[in-house]
Amino acid sequence: MNHNHPVFTDNDPQSELVTLNLGPTHPATHGVFQNVLQLDGERIVSGVSTIGYIHRAFEKIAEHRPFYQITPLTDRLNYCSSPINNMGWHMTVEKLLNIKLPKRVDYLRVIVMELSRIADHIICNTIIGQDTGATTTFLYLFQFREHIYEIFEEVCGARLTTNIGRIGGFERDFNDVAFAKINKFLKEFPKALKEFEALLNRNRIFIDRTAGVAEVTKEKALEYSWTGPLLRATGVDYDVRVSDPYSSYQDFDFEVPVGTSGDIYDRYLVRNEEMWQSLRIIEQAMEKLKTEEKGIFHADVPEFYLPPKQEVYNNMEALIYHFKIVMGEIDAPKAEVYHAVEGGNGELGFYLINDGGRTPYRLHFRRPSFINYQMFAPMSEGMLLSDAIINMSSMNIIAGELDA
Repeated sequence: MNHNHPVFTDNDPQSELVTLNLGPTHPATHGVFQNVLQLDGERIVSGVSTIGYIHRAFEKIAEHRPFYQITPLTDRLNYCSSPINNMGWHMTVEKLLNIKLPKRVDYLRVIVMELSRIADHIICNTIIGQDTGATTTFLYLFQFREHIYEIFEEVCGARLTTNIGRIGGFERDFNDVAFAKINKFLKEFPKALKEFEALLNRNRIFIDRTAGVAEVTKEKALEYSWTGPLLRATGVDYDVRVSDPYSSYQDFDFEVPVGTSGDIYDRYLVRNEEMWQSLRIIEQAMEKLKTEEKGIFHADVPEFYLPPKQEVYNNMEALIYHFKIVMGEIDAPKAEVYHAVEGGNGELGFYLINDGGRTPYRLHFRRPSFINYQMFAPMSEGMLLSDAIINMSSMNIIAGELDA
């Protein structure tokens, strides 16, 4: 936010500046947040960002919920790639409990997380196209987000807020239909992504609207603690999957795309290339699954992993475990844990302090959108309003992740 500039009113006789409310319900913001802008014609003189419109106090709620009941809260952070949030939280608890997962579970998680990353990047890049007037590319590629949701639906029964997986693994194994849909996606999506790139990558209008617009230096990006595609677009090679591998990412061969100028065009290119790399990772994971024993979809930790429903209904011990796990009756170690995953918008971290009780003593979500968005108002100074809109799209600010 920037409070250094005087805020003029429209009635100020000394000024011809116009005050514009960009948000909280303006369609161009793609979310519920506000920017009060001072305009000189169509050029932004200054701006003040206001957040908190959908703040839901997740961190405070988490202090009153057993570990299992926190997963649905994480769905509602970045709801464009919910499974990454879910699994990041599960891994945090697994780090607290020192649970080691079978390789097959890691590979299944990688498949779901990379599909989520593709869905997230589809939304961001098609919206950049839409905001520059390219509605065709938006409508064309968006159907593949639907195909990804169909895969999620087959795996867990949900599409957007997935609540997918469990502490220790998944609630059920992937069925043959799920694997068939994944293979179908791997076959069909590359052709569509190539066509999408053919429509935009060398499109003169698109390049004129994005190249050299909202440039950010790597020094400024690091100063504001940017991570993810925004940071990599400035030329900084930082990806949590590589710097601190989780879920057996060290077993995969993939590249981390980086840009040079940190402008909107570079952010678009980085996200596009990340989709190609995600496809590459998913293909490798599907191959690795062939060498793993079938039927393994969770770690052997009965005191923390919910027993199957049929056992709960017919077995007293399973019923007791189910009750104790759901109600948070099993003590977890006293410890302080931080775990981060590479979310769609950057480093998504969970800082958990546990005092040995049934709920977290303190839980903090490191939300990349909240950190990335700090720079929007200062970046917008001197920029045309139409460019600021595309800049916001390229930052992929998700309101749920912004506010929490």
